[in-house]
Amino acid sequence: MNQPSPTPEADASVNSEATVDAATDAITEATVDVTPAPATKPKPSYVKLAMRNMVRKRGTSLYHFALTTIGLLTALITLAYLTR
Repeated sequence: MNQPSPTPEADASVNSEATVDAATDAITEATVDVTPAPATKPKPSYVKLAMRNMVRKRGTSLYHFALTTIGLLTALITLAYLTR
């Protein structure tokens, strides 16, 4: 009997599916064969960076510490005076 021949659109979809499958297989193989990069130095922690910064800018750190201490003492003394 007479079977209809496949349309060009149907043939193209079969070829594109095969291409997609081949590309997916290639990507999967490439990602499986990847070796880890050599270990680099870890970033210093936030505390380490803050301590290093305080040592470098000693005068600024002492100034801010003094301001904080004076402000806190003033607030506590004011509260004690108001609540007596």
